Amino acid sequence: QNMRNSKLKDVRNQWKDSRFFFGKNKVMTIGLGKTKETEYKDNLHKLSNRLYGQCGLLFTNKSRKEVVKWFDRYVEIDYARSGTVATETVVLDAGPLPDFPHSMEPHLRQLGMPSSLQKGVVTLLRDYEVCKEGVALTSEQARLLKLLGNQMSEFKITLDAVWESDGYFEEYVPFVRPEVSEKTDDSVKRRKSKRSKNKKSKEVVETKEEEEMSEDNDDEEAEQMTDDDDD
Repeated sequence: QNMRNSKLKDVRNQWKDSRFFFGKNKVMTIGLGKTKETEYKDNLHKLSNRLYGQCGLLFTNKSRKEVVKWFDRYVEIDYARSGTVATETVVLDAGPLPDFPHSMEPHLRQLGMPSSLQKGVVTLLRDYEVCKEGVALTSEQARLLKLLGNQMSEFKITLDAVWESDGYFEEYVPFVRPEVSEKTDDSVKRRKSKRSKNKKSKEVVETKEEEEMSEDNDDEEAEQMTDDDDD
């Protein structure tokens, strides 16, 4: 959740005796085995079927209980990014903003804050709502929150399932693969119609070019014949 490379690097350092693997899901699925007939070991196909979206594999010799306990407790607070849903409403009162140097004032205005420089001090001209709880942040709001030192995002790693070498498999989170919408007949017809129109347009252009080339050749031949007659 809220993937951060720097945070993930810290987790790797704390699990040096284990191995994290993040790769293309299709490649990992093939390695583990897509079906019962092609799986590398018993029940691995159940694990490979869960490889969808942003996910990875952890290979470890630690006990299942120890792994679950550690990841249940692990959470790191970080700055929210664009698209993250605000966890609280942040409102700034009108007046001086002494925490910001005067050189920051133009940048704050670019991010949407109604500010100005008054006697060399960054000043908010009116009360300003930076973000609202429950509403996704824009890129400007996310940058403002970072400048204000407000961290709204949580970096967590959720354990979805476990597989052990004896074939034991357990799901911690029920998994439902998102359905891919099937192409309707209408959409296929529209696509074919568009291709047909493009093809016809191309043929018309080519025909015009051929006609122009033919006319140019006729003109050249006519000029040549005129020159010969003059001679």
